[in-house]
Amino acid sequence: MRLDKFLKVSRLIKRRTLAKEVADQGRITVNGNQAKASTDIKAGDELEVRFGQKLVTVRVNELKDTTKKEEAANMYTVLKEEKLGGE
Repeated sequence: MRLDKFLKVSRLIKRRTLAKEVADQGRITVNGNQAKASTDIKAGDELEVRFGQKLVTVRVNELKDTTKKEEAANMYTVLKEEKLGGE
């Protein structure tokens, strides 16, 4: 599954166009490698996403083409969340 689609379906990022922009800005890594929106991801991959001053690391549990809002969080496990820079 494409990275931008996973981010949208899992609701880590609300819109696919926004997910694509974030990836194109180099703010996402997959297993330590910088990722593009078209990067293929699979279950078990680790994603690091930089949201402003926050770095979120998640592990992909499962891939689904569509999911209900309540079940979206089951698609990934948050491994760590850290603040970047500043005090």
